[in-house]
Amino acid sequence: MTSRKVEVGVGFFVALAFASLLMMALKVADQGVSGTGETYNLYAKFDNIGGLKPRSPIKVGGVVIGRVGDIHLDKEDFTPVVTLVISEEYRDFPDTSSVSILTSGLLGEQFVGFHPGFSFDGIETLNEGDYIADTKSALVLEDLIGQFLFSQNKDD
Repeated sequence: MTSRKVEVGVGFFVALAFASLLMMALKVADQGVSGTGETYNLYAKFDNIGGLKPRSPIKVGGVVIGRVGDIHLDKEDFTPVVTLVISEEYRDFPDTSSVSILTSGLLGEQFVGFHPGFSFDGIETLNEGDYIADTKSALVLEDLIGQFLFSQNKDD
């Protein structure tokens, strides 16, 4: 009888440990089990998105305001279009805002840096479905190294 109680207790402890490890992993990865609430979509066209992936964070000054929802090619000019899913609490960004693809550290993951533009009475705000006109593409490390090496050969 005591061995049965021990087995049930160990099984319960293992299940509890597995559930807490799963919740901790989701917390570290900044992924939730539930949705984040109300959102709205903005769109941005880039020449090069580098290693940007869906679910990459969108940050303003280090604060995560949303996630990349979808990445696809525009059917007319074949440039990447990134869907920016912004939390509803961060509404009313000026129409003069810009976005750029940045990297965390030297070889870290890429994220979208959102830079709010200037606002005054005549400037409209970004609304659901708007395209952000001012975009800066990702810097590709291989391209930078190649430019550096070729510039060194010209000097010789």
